[in-house]
Amino acid sequence: MLSVVNEDGTTGTGSLMDGIVREGARRMLAAALEAEVNQYIAELVGERDEAGRRLVVRNGHHRERSVATAAGPVVVKAPRVNDKRVNEATGERKRFSSKILAPWCRKSPKVSEVLPLLYLHGLSCGDFVPAMEQFLGSAAGLSPATITRLTKQWQDDHAAFQARDLSESDYVYVWADGVHPKVRLGQVHSCVLVLLGVRSDGRKELIALAEGLRESTESWADLLRDCRRRGMRDPELVVGDGAMGLWRALVEVFPQARHQRCWVHKTRNVINALPKSAQPGAKRALQEIYNAEDRDHAEKAIRDFDGAYAAKWPKAVKKVTDEVDELLAFYDFPAEHWVHLRTTNPIESTFSTVKLRTRVTRGAGSAAAALAMVFKLTESAQARWRAITAPHLVALVRAGAHFKNGQLVERPDEPGRDQQAA
Repeated sequence: MLSVVNEDGTTGTGSLMDGIVREGARRMLAAALEAEVNQYIAELVGERDEAGRRLVVRNGHHRERSVATAAGPVVVKAPRVNDKRVNEATGERKRFSSKILAPWCRKSPKVSEVLPLLYLHGLSCGDFVPAMEQFLGSAAGLSPATITRLTKQWQDDHAAFQARDLSESDYVYVWADGVHPKVRLGQVHSCVLVLLGVRSDGRKELIALAEGLRESTESWADLLRDCRRRGMRDPELVVGDGAMGLWRALVEVFPQARHQRCWVHKTRNVINALPKSAQPGAKRALQEIYNAEDRDHAEKAIRDFDGAYAAKWPKAVKKVTDEVDELLAFYDFPAEHWVHLRTTNPIESTFSTVKLRTRVTRGAGSAAAALAMVFKLTESAQARWRAITAPHLVALVRAGAHFKNGQLVERPDEPGRDQQAA
């Protein structure tokens, strides 16, 4: 068996394997950088000066630098480009900038993704060097000043995200919820207001993430108005819990959107209003409602629930009977989407992980830093979100197709029944 001598004088095969992995990572990165530069130069081969000389050529390599990766520190020598073209608007020389490895980059994107997680988990700036050095094999790019710069960059990224244009993003379904990660925000009763949507192509996407006070109408209205101002259209359906502030704000800002109450929150609220002895039966009765095959069976299950529990616990039953239309709105949308539309689980599942990462005692420094780090964690999770089932039906919903009990009954380009009768 092959073995090598480690720095501490011991021998082992682990260091050899680590070296092989790092060498493989170095070669792959070097090859990618060379290919990127070659493509850049090839695309501009026709750019020449008056003497016929090319304006964009290779110019050796930059100095070596160490980049922290999951495989350990990798030493790379990025190729250099001499670009003599001039920007006519500014009069400055144009510069080649690698999209694979930026000039300032000292960590791979995967390593940078871990940093907000560790910081939210309570690791202070001064602890990053000894903690990550053992994992990565190098402390390059992990100084306290670097972490501080990262938090500032996260805040800038969040600010840019909150100011982006939404006119090109058509959100057909929207989930809205106020979550309470255990980080220090601006006020004692602050929470994070989250909007998550489904685009017309079926992809889920974070729409907005901002600080709010007690999920109040004013806080929700401010966030929704900002989305409207940036070009967001009325969604077809908004899914949320029973917080009245959201629904009042929606009526004001997006009056065309239909409302769907979250059945997970509704079930929890109803069960909490009943004695323990009645809770198992009531939970099964509620499941019969939202798992019914169509709206008629669901309404019958509501009547059965009313008859079984209204006499003894009228307050619990009224939580259901007073909001029948909002609880059963999902039956007017494709059956393939019901599992997504009955609950705010797309937000809950994402932020359950964020909440686990934010159990710190002293907060995250400032409200802006805390919100920015929650944003970065959510942004990282977004890359792993699954598209909605039957994504092709989302565009039909936006186009005005009519669904009854989950089945398509009229396409937007077909004449209505009244027109056919005429």
